[in-house]
Amino acid sequence: MFDTSKERKAMEEVAARFNDEMKKVRTGRAHPDMLSSIKVEAYGQFMPLNQVANVTAADATLLVITPFDPSTIQAIASAIRADQALGLNPADDGRVVRVPIPALTEERRKEIVKNASAKVEQAKVALRNVREDARKGLKAAEDLSEDVKKRAEKEIDDLTKEFTDKIDAAFKSKSEEIMKL
Repeated sequence: MFDTSKERKAMEEVAARFNDEMKKVRTGRAHPDMLSSIKVEAYGQFMPLNQVANVTAADATLLVITPFDPSTIQAIASAIRADQALGLNPADDGRVVRVPIPALTEERRKEIVKNASAKVEQAKVALRNVREDARKGLKAAEDLSEDVKKRAEKEIDDLTKEFTDKIDAAFKSKSEEIMKL
C-alpha cells in the first residue's frame, strides 16, 4: 500500500504558507499582520519588525508600534515607508510609531484582489508540484501492483483537489473581505 501522509503533510505546508500570505494582504481594516513582512535594520542587521517592536491595532484605521528600544524608532518608520507595496506613511512621536491606514479606493481594492489571485496561482502550482512528485514516486515503485498504483494516484488527486478547494475558499473569503466597504 502506498502511504500518502508525506504528500498530505507537504500540501498542508503549502496551504499554511498561503494562509500566512493572505494574512499579509491588506484589507480595509488595520491588522498587525499587515506589517509582518517588514524587516528593520537594527543593531547592524535586518530583523523582523516583531523582534524589535510590539505592533497593535489601536482601532480599525490605526496601527501603533511600540519599539522595545526607543533608538530604533527612526529605522522602524523608514522600513515601513520603504515598503511601497503597503503604501503607508508612518509618523513617530519619539516613543511610538503611529501608522494610519487610509481607506481603500475601489480601484485599489481590485488591484489588491488581483495581486492576491497571483498568490493563489502560486499555491496551486506548488500543490501540483507535490502531486507530480508523488506520481513520479509511484511510477518508480516497482514493488507495487498496478491496482495499488491506480488507487494511490486517485488518493493523491483527491488530496490535491481537497487542498485546492481549501485555497479557493480562503481566497474567496479574503476577496469578499477586501471588496467589502
